[in-house]
Amino acid sequence: MLSLMKGRYRARFAETPEDILAAQRLRTLCFHGDPDSHPLDADAFDAVCAHVLVEDQRDGTLVCCFRILPLTGGGEIARSYSAQYYELSALKDFEGPMVEMGRFCIHPEARDADILRVAWSAMTRYVDENGVEMLFGCSSFHGTDTADYLDAFAMLKERHLAPKRWLPRVKAPNVFRFAQKLRRKPDAKQAMLRMPPLLRTYLLMGGWVSDHAVVDSHMNTLHVFTGLEIKAIPPARKRLLRATAG
Repeated sequence: MLSLMKGRYRARFAETPEDILAAQRLRTLCFHGDPDSHPLDADAFDAVCAHVLVEDQRDGTLVCCFRILPLTGGGEIARSYSAQYYELSALKDFEGPMVEMGRFCIHPEARDADILRVAWSAMTRYVDENGVEMLFGCSSFHGTDTADYLDAFAMLKERHLAPKRWLPRVKAPNVFRFAQKLRRKPDAKQAMLRMPPLLRTYLLMGGWVSDHAVVDSHMNTLHVFTGLEIKAIPPARKRLLRATAG
């Protein structure tokens, strides 16, 4: 059973229906607004995923959550949440254990960088204990206006596109084909300022993205499919992650 404590924060698996409800309410707040005035952010995947909670140990406040869906390999990729939005048949040939990481969010009033570190430490421990060889999921930009993120998308095109053998193809009806459309040179500073923290961490570890973003009006996001092969993580960063997760 996952239990990891660092400084003020503790990461653990949800154990009760009340735990999962708390995660759903935090997701609603982060993705849709006041959970008392919006439908609860819940779907059928909640029942088949494990939910990781990061709490402030001082008062038990939930500050971060995400869910994970383990797959035995690429042959199960169609079971994933991401497969609703991306044509992922190229990944069917991936042979090792995989985990989809989804619905990642941090409470909008919680600005401590240690929260993201603890979340990644928990994920690192899970990866190591279960022999996971690939992490993947949808990394989201807030809002659906592509003009807000042109430098970020230009940087993704220039430096971080998926290897051709794994490249997701278009499936969703509304997409922004940034790799095809953008001709600009990215402003690196602006690109990193506009890059979502979760995606930024994936990229620092050697992650890659799809060549298009899905325009998701329901979630009010633009998201890119993101993959990270564990063996591709730079050794120094692996050591740092494992030291934090120990």
